[in-house]
Amino acid sequence: MQQRRSRTLLAISLTAAVTLSACGDDETSETTSAPETTGATETTGGEAGGSLAGLCPEKVVIQTDWMPEAEHGFLYNLVGDGYTMDAGKAYVTGPLVAGGVDTGVDIEIRSGGLPQQFSPVTEIMYNNDDVLLGFVYTDEGIQFSGSEFPTIALMSGFEKNPQMIMWDPETYPDVTGIADLGTEGVTVRYFGGAAYMDFLTGTGVLSKDQVDGSYTGDPALFIADEGKAAQQGFGSAEPYLYENELTDWGKPVEYEYINDIGWENYAQSIATKPGNVEAEADCFTELIPMIQQSAVDYLTDPAHGNEVILAAVAEFGGDFGWTYTAGAAEFGVATIKADGLQANGTDGTMGSFDLERVAGLIEIAVPVYEAQGATPKEGLTPEDVVTNQFIDPSIKL
Repeated sequence: MQQRRSRTLLAISLTAAVTLSACGDDETSETTSAPETTGATETTGGEAGGSLAGLCPEKVVIQTDWMPEAEHGFLYNLVGDGYTMDAGKAYVTGPLVAGGVDTGVDIEIRSGGLPQQFSPVTEIMYNNDDVLLGFVYTDEGIQFSGSEFPTIALMSGFEKNPQMIMWDPETYPDVTGIADLGTEGVTVRYFGGAAYMDFLTGTGVLSKDQVDGSYTGDPALFIADEGKAAQQGFGSAEPYLYENELTDWGKPVEYEYINDIGWENYAQSIATKPGNVEAEADCFTELIPMIQQSAVDYLTDPAHGNEVILAAVAEFGGDFGWTYTAGAAEFGVATIKADGLQANGTDGTMGSFDLERVAGLIEIAVPVYEAQGATPKEGLTPEDVVTNQFIDPSIKL
């Protein structure tokens, strides 16, 4: 499972500048209507509009791995006018609108993290038959490939994993990357069990005696020890939070993406159960290009997607210890673009997989997962975990 941030990270301020809204009754699920919106953004290229009625389920259910945020904007951008929200379950449901065209079916985006008791998306898809698609990182697909929860990703949500390790440049002015943290013996806090960390310690980039797997996402330790330790985070989120919203820190951090030091992982890929690849082929042939185009459109004009995200956070985020601001969303989109986190693949297409890159990740990830006790599929190939079958090569940034 990909550990992102704790459910309280955006809700914590040591100066109480950010306040949680009152939690709702855990026993009650209240569905509320959102205000009318301007509808999904117009397409900027590609054939993304059309009807999904009769091809896809009447409600296309997509399970995310976390609460609403800019990293999910390419999905929320598909939610059209008149959407509703189930605050108790952290669901957003509305007409699926692509290229300004109502496709004739609904889309339901389900938040992950606390609302799903932090269950892996792969497991959720198998326990809920109505979940058609979900966010599955490529390394997670490798991890579960030999289990009862195999998945195949149909589109790479992110070309580059936003996950990073950050440090205080004032404390460590000579550190320029993760390898320097290893050389200087800096403690690195991370969510325990993360495969990338076993890769970094196994390859000698970091040493086992300098990594601390007790991190829960709480920024208090980083702030309290004045940046003496480094810690994991998302390059599209934490740098903004620490400089602008966590006022007891209130200054920049530096970071390097884990992707850039060898763990080249596709993040938040749109995946499904293997049996659906054939059973829902007619649906995916039309739907996946719509999601590709929505990714392009969101990066071009994030206004509608961010509006839906912020409305959802205002409606049910506080019930799950999650706050998210317009500033954080704007920073997220800008960083996603500037750092190439969501970008064309090596073939110039939005959302495509480079099979050689996946093969490289399989080569280094399988031994790590086997050492952790997982059982990846014997003889695993890239085609076992990803496919470009439904990708429209004409859609690109």
